[in-house]
Amino acid sequence: MEVLLLENSLRLEVITSVRPEAVVDLYMDAGWWEEGWSEDVIPAMVANSFRFVALFDGSELVGMGRALSDGVSDAYIQDIVVRTDYRGQGWGKKIVSRLVKELRAVGIDWIGLVGAPGTKAFYEKLGFSEMPQFVPMKYQC
Repeated sequence: MEVLLLENSLRLEVITSVRPEAVVDLYMDAGWWEEGWSEDVIPAMVANSFRFVALFDGSELVGMGRALSDGVSDAYIQDIVVRTDYRGQGWGKKIVSRLVKELRAVGIDWIGLVGAPGTKAFYEKLGFSEMPQFVPMKYQC
């Protein structure tokens, strides 16, 4: 897989493994990590994603995103996160763009996502649009 070298020591690449604590640190920075969750699931989460794109500054994980798909038809992008002190510099855009490029390269052209509140404009600039005829839903156990 192509490694995209960015400015300074930053690089963007598709990976199949990463230190679980690096992902936990990103999730904590974003306010996504809940007490009691186990980082034991992270290796499978990364390996079983259709594509997992990581933004590294040197050896440090500072951003990530992943695509879920069967590799043939539809795909969903999720977990787009950039560490707080790296935000506002276009890194999230590069992560999403790389995921879209990877999906389109294998012929997947239906790519969806559920954005967090306040992210609509960000995703619209990247070519995503609302699907007013659909309602995102989540199963509640």
